[in-house]
Amino acid sequence: MNPPDPAPRHFSMIRGFQLADFLTLGNAACGMASVLLAMRYLTSGEMAHFFWAALMAPLAGAFDVADGRVARARHEHSALGRELDSLADIVSFGVGPAALGYAAGLRGGWDALVLVYFVCCGVSRLARYNVTAESLSAGADKVAYFEGTPIPSSVLITAVLAAIAWQTGLGGVLPGGTWQLGPWLLHPLVAMFALSGTLMISKTLRIPKF
Repeated sequence: MNPPDPAPRHFSMIRGFQLADFLTLGNAACGMASVLLAMRYLTSGEMAHFFWAALMAPLAGAFDVADGRVARARHEHSALGRELDSLADIVSFGVGPAALGYAAGLRGGWDALVLVYFVCCGVSRLARYNVTAESLSAGADKVAYFEGTPIPSSVLITAVLAAIAWQTGLGGVLPGGTWQLGPWLLHPLVAMFALSGTLMISKTLRIPKF
């Protein structure tokens, strides 16, 4: 008779994490910090909070690069790690930039729809990547190319928002002004979120992965 399986230990899931997984959690932590700092800016009005929120995106990107390199160096690839990476990315490079855009002044009704569209595109792009990564890799350690722009490319959006904040202090009119379209307001600046989201879900755009 086989002995019964031992009872699971407390934090048994965390105990099973690899080093790369903890780096991925660092990515997610930066994304959540960005959201909180953007919310803090809305209540405090202090530009330092906005700039710190913007800084979280490249910091999350550094964790995102590091976890992949560590996983390959230590041969720690796993389905869990891939799912963790995607979940962290949607927080850091999807929800985080959208929250920063809202904090920067993209608060019209049409702006909100575009920001939601941007995040939904990011979720869709990451889900497609997880499903197709094995076939795209063709037996290699990593995929040869991305279908659509990778979601960390939204770091460029946070850089643009930070540059605008540096120049204007976000106290005046945003570049492009404000349009009244029907019942809601639209800031043309939000088009960069629409473009980024659309490029992420492109099926024909292929970007080599180095």
